[in-house]
Amino acid sequence: MSVGAWENKEHTYISYARFLKMAGVSRCMKYSMFIFNFFFWVCGCIILGVSIWIRTNKNAQEELQIDSNMFAGVDLLIAVGSIIMVLGFLGCCGAIKESRCMLLLFFIGLLLILILQVTAGVLGAVYRSQIETAFNSTLSDTIKTLQSSTEESKMFQEKFQKYERKNRCCGLQNGPEDWGKNFNVSPTKYKICECALENQSTDLCTYVQGRYIYKTPCGELIIKYLKDHMVILMGIAFGLAVIEILGLGFSMSLYCQIQRK
Repeated sequence: MSVGAWENKEHTYISYARFLKMAGVSRCMKYSMFIFNFFFWVCGCIILGVSIWIRTNKNAQEELQIDSNMFAGVDLLIAVGSIIMVLGFLGCCGAIKESRCMLLLFFIGLLLILILQVTAGVLGAVYRSQIETAFNSTLSDTIKTLQSSTEESKMFQEKFQKYERKNRCCGLQNGPEDWGKNFNVSPTKYKICECALENQSTDLCTYVQGRYIYKTPCGELIIKYLKDHMVILMGIAFGLAVIEILGLGFSMSLYCQIQRK
């Protein structure tokens, strides 16, 4: 074999090796994907474990003051923790094993979550007035509990009285009227809506039925709290969306690299 032919052959081998190197899987992207999804999986396990513990442990429910009305939120956390754990597992194994099937499942799952998140945000903006109406309807239903005399209602009334004293408010929508006949029948040692002595001379209180009570309905404070924290919720949602988009980009890029390999 001539020297020129040998050089051409060597050049061909070098070019082919460079091509394989370029077409291979990026180790940086592969392990970045693995580490990210490992922490993702750990977070899912923590959320799932804590949620199941709260759901099944009565002592935890008493310590955290969680009643049956809040079980729907706990169940939602169980579902969220399960989904995060499964996606994290698919992302980890898909990256480290270079499995196109797992990466594709991870991509589809993350894409569905992003679509649902965006859809929820759009619907929330479009149907904002209906959401406020539904919230007011919920407050109206809660008022019936304040006016009830059942044992279960009395437990809620005790907790709500603590909320009133802590936040210096009275009732939900119409002040003392929301308590109905229970306004003068307190389930605790404190009188319903009664102002603390240090607040009686301030604008927080008004004089009704022989005593000073807080004049601001608690419903107004709840709505104000939700509006004040809406920016934080939007920031969290935006941050999650950015992370999800990065996850989609990394997983699809890794998928394509494995396919070319």
